[in-house]
Amino acid sequence: MEKAAACADRAVALARRRGARGDEAWALRLLGDVASHRDRPEAATAAAHYGAAMTLASELEMRPLLAHCHSGLAGLYRRIGQPEQAEEHLAAARAMYGEMGMTHWLAKLENSGRPCN
Repeated sequence: MEKAAACADRAVALARRRGARGDEAWALRLLGDVASHRDRPEAATAAAHYGAAMTLASELEMRPLLAHCHSGLAGLYRRIGQPEQAEEHLAAARAMYGEMGMTHWLAKLENSGRPCN
């Protein structure tokens, strides 16, 4: 996890230096995933990274990334025992995947009943 976090941090820094906002958004989502999947999830850090990724994704109209962030937040909230927030983000991810015809990701949600991350 430490190596993944370091790589994602470098990716964010590089994307910012180059003005590659889309790449920055994807790297921020990765940082959210890393913080969310630690043995003891770093909930505030993960939520902040997902939130930053979602802000950029919204600005850049990157709807698939936005859906993946909702899925990541659903998983985070499920892991930390906040089922209402988990269901809210899971429903958003489900709706977005369906609207965009992202059948692979929608099927993963439906088959597992869990977020895709």
